Amino acid sequence: MTTPTTARDRAKAERSDAILHEAARLFAVGGYNGVSLEDIGAAVGVSGPAVYRHFAGKQALLGAVLVKVSNDLVAGGTRVAEAPAEPEERMRALIRFHVDFALGNAEVIQVQDRDVAHLSDEDRAAVRRLQRTYIGVWIDALAPLLPATPEELRLRVQACFGLINSTPHSTRATTRQQTATATVLAAMADAALRAPT
Repeated sequence: MTTPTTARDRAKAERSDAILHEAARLFAVGGYNGVSLEDIGAAVGVSGPAVYRHFAGKQALLGAVLVKVSNDLVAGGTRVAEAPAEPEERMRALIRFHVDFALGNAEVIQVQDRDVAHLSDEDRAAVRRLQRTYIGVWIDALAPLLPATPEELRLRVQACFGLINSTPHSTRATTRQQTATATVLAAMADAALRAPT
């Protein structure tokens, strides 16, 4: 991605970011089918048709939201996993990263859970590819800590994601409460990953 160089380019990038943010928020509240481009445009102070200056349509906007969050997870998870650390600390750092990400991006995760079926085939394939990559980052971090088959490691990682990702939907915590929620979630995720069989 190139950095906008002119004031006009920066303004357009900021408007695109605002549209993505509001689209995620509105999709989380009303679902993909319950939100129009006019609703999204109004939320950022433009007409619905003005959204087309930034995105080809509502489906492309949904794709941009979900591909971006998937890219962010892979990039952040990879950064954490590649940092110098012992295997135990690397796993705890990945858990903390994902918990913080889930609590900070609850709306987008809700959209991903509910509206992925509305993606174009191309965006759905991109999201699934990025999800597999992210799962692989976790499996690689967990494998030195838990002798298990690749299938069992994948199951544990995906169950851990389910635990972490579902919690922000059901909690509307203050910042102070969110810190406590993050601590509890991280401990539960760690326990779930290593639960005896």
